[in-house]
Amino acid sequence: VQLQAFGGGLVQAGGSLRLSCVASGISFSEYHVGWYRQAPGNQRELVARSSSGGTASISDSVKGRFTVSRSSATNTVYLQMNSLQPEDTGVYYCHALQQQDSNFSYWGRGTQVTVSS
Repeated sequence: VQLQAFGGGLVQAGGSLRLSCVASGISFSEYHVGWYRQAPGNQRELVARSSSGGTASISDSVKGRFTVSRSSATNTVYLQMNSLQPEDTGVYYCHALQQQDSNFSYWGRGTQVTVSS
């Protein structure tokens, strides 16, 4: 199983980035997929998730600025991040969780997002 994340980088406050995570080795349609982030000194927190059925859930801290989507054709989950703020800085991790068995839980390696003020 592999989750490869792309799209991190350095952006000024107010800018946008789109993260992509390509999953391989899993039946993508059977997995809830999403994004977590971890800032230095903080715990990892859920940012957004797309259920196996395509229902999106967004953290209150980014609601209205971030959107999550998925493509079954390419086994990819996306995180569109708009109006980025310095507090959005952190390492963003892709996660996949099997819809019926939480023992099947996988993490990507993370991609750094840095927002300058």
